Amino acid sequence: MESNTSLQQQLLEAGVHFGHLRKKWNPKMLPYIFAEKKGIHIIDLNKTTEALQEAAAALKQIARSGKKIMFVGTKKQAKEIVTECAKKVNMPYVTERWLGGMLTNFNTVRKSVKKMQSIDKMLGDGVAESLTKKERLTLGRDRDKMEKVLGGIAQLGRVPAALFIVDIGHEHIALAEAKRLGITTFGMVDTNCDPNKVDFAIPANDDATKSIAIITQYITAAIAEGLAERQAAKDEEAETEATDDEKEKKAARLLAEAEAEAGRGGGRTRSGSGGQQQKRRVPGGASRRPAGR
Repeated sequence: MESNTSLQQQLLEAGVHFGHLRKKWNPKMLPYIFAEKKGIHIIDLNKTTEALQEAAAALKQIARSGKKIMFVGTKKQAKEIVTECAKKVNMPYVTERWLGGMLTNFNTVRKSVKKMQSIDKMLGDGVAESLTKKERLTLGRDRDKMEKVLGGIAQLGRVPAALFIVDIGHEHIALAEAKRLGITTFGMVDTNCDPNKVDFAIPANDDATKSIAIITQYITAAIAEGLAERQAAKDEEAETEATDDEKEKKAARLLAEAEAEAGRGGGRTRSGSGGQQQKRRVPGGASRRPAGR
């Protein structure tokens, strides 16, 4: 209970409870509104804490299963925070502009990413040196433009398992694409949005930098935990496999030694009996030779 209280205190200090003006509200947010103060809706931080912990637990499980979670925040206040947090847990992110079809037309987007990577290779290998200065500049500019928009998803090989969105109203295209593909959605939802549009709605102020930071960092910490648990499980598995491998090798070695020992013993018996037979033959031969003469 104490941790909940301290989390609520942090949320309060970050201004997570400040909603929008009453005239801008979405009636579906009513269950999450605590009160109205000077024409501004105040979000119930008890509900925020519950929703945040629930979302964090679900994201932790997704990360533990090895699936990708895409961070989406193209608002000016969110860009830096979202980029930093996504990089920390090595997850894909979109902070510049959401390209229409980034999820629903993923194969085409992958082609653009590959094109960007091939330009990178050209510039890195020195192949571009054979081009004119103007062509090199154009190539460089194209690459920078692509990097800005596609840089965060360069390592994404397939459609992510989940989306974490800052301001679902602002990122409505991303949300619609995720919904169409059945991707699980998590989002910061302010009093002017419909919380039913996301699978996991976190009622919070999505305009203040501090508020965006505290929610995104909390989510990132949960993802990091999930990744750490996955790694620990992998290490344990590898250790068990190594132990089993050692046991098998030891058993095979002992078996080989036993067989070799048995082989040596058998060899002695055969040579011994052969020797005895030879000894028997020699006297017989000796008695026969004089008789022959």
